[in-house]
Amino acid sequence: MTHLEIVHHDGYDPAINSLFVPAIKVASGRLVFISGVTGAPVYHDHPHRPEVFDSIPPDAASQARLAYEHLAQALTAAGCVPADVVSLTRYLTHIAEDQDAINAVQGAFFGGHLPTSTTVEVKRLATDPRLRLEIQAIAVTSD
Repeated sequence: MTHLEIVHHDGYDPAINSLFVPAIKVASGRLVFISGVTGAPVYHDHPHRPEVFDSIPPDAASQARLAYEHLAQALTAAGCVPADVVSLTRYLTHIAEDQDAINAVQGAFFGGHLPTSTTVEVKRLATDPRLRLEIQAIAVTSD
């Protein structure tokens, strides 16, 4: 990860369990913008057909595992790995109920790497009302 530098500022305490860092400085590489992924198949019809989403598990942890699998597919296709993710935006429909389960899946996915991150609670996701999480990412490939 020599193309990325983690930036901390006053008040940093490594004993605090956190899923993000305040900033990442990009020294070199190419930007990769990844569209929001959910537990739904990445490629699906528009307008949406509800039956396409019937097999998606209803719980947040299972949906998070699928979403991070879909993120991994996009990263791999772009020549990236999870450690290349510099920014993550998460949209949750039930933040109080789901955040801990989603955080556990995210922690396992990144394996110690911490991207910058923003989490927002939304009323619903555009894909299907049963979905609980959408993840959008920006990565930087090494030169």
